[in-house]
Amino acid sequence: MTIESAEPGRPTGDQMMARLAVDQKPTRGRLRIYMGMAPGVGKTYKMLEEAHRRHERGTDVVVGFVETYGRTHTAALLDGLEVVPRRRVEYRGVAIEEMDADAVIARHPAVALVDELAHNNVPGSAREKRWQDVEAIRDAGIEVISTCNVQHVESVADAVETILGVPVHERIPDEVVLAADEIELVDMSPHALRQRMRHGNVYPPERAAIALERFFTEPNLMALRDLSLRFVAGEVDQELEGAVFLQGIDLPPVTERVMALVGESPGCRRALRRASSLASTLHASWIAVAIQTPAIQQSRDRRQNLQANVDYAVDLGAEVVRGEATDLARGLAEVIAEHRVSHVVLAHEPRRGIGLGRPTLADRLLDAVPGLEIHLIGEPAKTP
Repeated sequence: MTIESAEPGRPTGDQMMARLAVDQKPTRGRLRIYMGMAPGVGKTYKMLEEAHRRHERGTDVVVGFVETYGRTHTAALLDGLEVVPRRRVEYRGVAIEEMDADAVIARHPAVALVDELAHNNVPGSAREKRWQDVEAIRDAGIEVISTCNVQHVESVADAVETILGVPVHERIPDEVVLAADEIELVDMSPHALRQRMRHGNVYPPERAAIALERFFTEPNLMALRDLSLRFVAGEVDQELEGAVFLQGIDLPPVTERVMALVGESPGCRRALRRASSLASTLHASWIAVAIQTPAIQQSRDRRQNLQANVDYAVDLGAEVVRGEATDLARGLAEVIAEHRVSHVVLAHEPRRGIGLGRPTLADRLLDAVPGLEIHLIGEPAKTP
């Protein structure tokens, strides 16, 4: 039945309902990520446990794609959950199953489970990457719960290639991960994970032996664990600092953040190494600040030395902040305040001659920034 307008030019009831439907487009679905240091820590298991909790509370949950890899305990958790049929794609004469993102969108549940966010879809798929499928599902107003390992995050992948000695082909842009509404770290000690692998709970026995010997050694897993802890801690730090900023609360830094000064001398590399180590211990982010003074700008050799040390800081995992200042202490104080830095690491350089009696850089920074901690790194002991 159509309701006609009683007044010329006034929209009918059907027209008003149509406009309302357009105006009330579904809000974008949330994204929750279970992140781990390596395969086998229990990301998919945790995701499925959450799905059952929500299902029992009456939430409409479906499985868009879950890969069990033959792990019986994980496979058992699929019982009782609706699974959206996969799409079969022919590639080089082989039928490969991929998630059917369009079918998930058509089904339109409240929540969809999508395993392995970094997965590369088979050529011929509508989208190249699974994270792109997830973005499309979220655009339809569906919440997504997903999983990934830290090595697949773009900014971490190169470091992981160095640690493991193997290329990381499946990668997710940092902005996709950092824009997630929630990231939960699924943690496990390297020893416990190696035990799981030995018992065949991660890979078949023949694959487990190779993985344990070549890739997932205890030192490698310790490094991967450190990367995952630092990545997630950095995200939590940003959220917490952002909340403080938005509420206009005048507080000192509420999370740890480390800063090191990049100078032109070789000695500053001691400070950079110490800053990297301190940030790792605190599970904090760290920045390397390169401030060009007029004296450095006027010398080609000094600029080259500064750039070499900046490159060294990048290799250690620092975020580099550049600036120009006529007064080094004042410039650093501005960076400290802007980035809410709690620890500053400086290379101690003994002062001689006419410099004696003047306030040091550390003195000026302590006067300018209340509560700041400064770490002075001395020269190594000389061997006899």
